[in-house]
Amino acid sequence: MTHGPDDLRPVDLFDEGLPVLDDQTSDDTDIGWGGRLDGDDDTARLLEERPPHWG
Repeated sequence: MTHGPDDLRPVDLFDEGLPVLDDQTSDDTDIGWGGRLDGDDDTARLLEERPPHWG
């Protein structure tokens, strides 16, 4: 049996390396959903903009 160069190369099976996928995508953030960068609570704005039939 003959061995090639890859057979003699050491392989670290425990090397994490770079992540394959990000933990969170940009679509899964407030900005991705059209939120603001300032991070303020939108409760006051939502109460002001509520429809008239909500009373």
